[in-house]
Amino acid sequence: MTARNASAAIIGAGDFIGAAIARKFAAEGFSVLAGRRNGNKLSPLLTDIAKAGGTAKGRSLDARNEADITSFLQEAEALAPLEVCIFNVGANVNFPLLDTTERVFRKVWEMACYSGFLAGREAARLMLPRAKGAIFFTGATASLRGGVGYAAFAAAKAGLRAVAQSAARELGPKNIHVAHLVIDSGVDTAWVRERIKQREGEDALAALPPDRLMRPEAVAEAYWSLYQQPRDAWSSELEIRPFGEKW
Repeated sequence: MTARNASAAIIGAGDFIGAAIARKFAAEGFSVLAGRRNGNKLSPLLTDIAKAGGTAKGRSLDARNEADITSFLQEAEALAPLEVCIFNVGANVNFPLLDTTERVFRKVWEMACYSGFLAGREAARLMLPRAKGAIFFTGATASLRGGVGYAAFAAAKAGLRAVAQSAARELGPKNIHVAHLVIDSGVDTAWVRERIKQREGEDALAALPPDRLMRPEAVAEAYWSLYQQPRDAWSSELEIRPFGEKW
């Protein structure tokens, strides 16, 4: 592993996709700063990265709080010049339309859209003086279309996609690569497996084909491939799904 004079900030470093992204960029020599709501849950991730010879720090982060996002990214900048910011906050909830309260809709929008705007804006503020950097956003199927029970989630994710598109058009000519990653599939997480168990039963979960769900490590590799793109062939949006996924 060759250390780089660059940091990567992972906003939404949960146990699966976010952790895999943090491990990948740390393995590639970045100084990683990982943030999530419950920062105490980052200890296993930070230990794993350190054992592998990487550099990583982590802390609690409320991505909906402007001051917290600003200080978090400045902390990453203090580790090394901020070169990569990945926004990976989820907020996937399912409520029938009449059960979607004003509080639920607003909170989901704050988590999945507003906080992404804050992250992108503040990352750009640090990157623009150097005219170098990458800002990536995690999207979902709901970024492209609204499903039954997903009015709040789809509205927020579609909004995040629009933020990413606007930022890409504005920042791309200034050498800041902005991209939106559409994960059009279930990801292999404990939450998704529990949903499959509830819908289809124990037997279906036990017989789950190995490639039905997307591995978090595969998502991390997709982000790494985005980062490596030459600037004469940048993607502003990338859709990924398992080969057997219907779409």
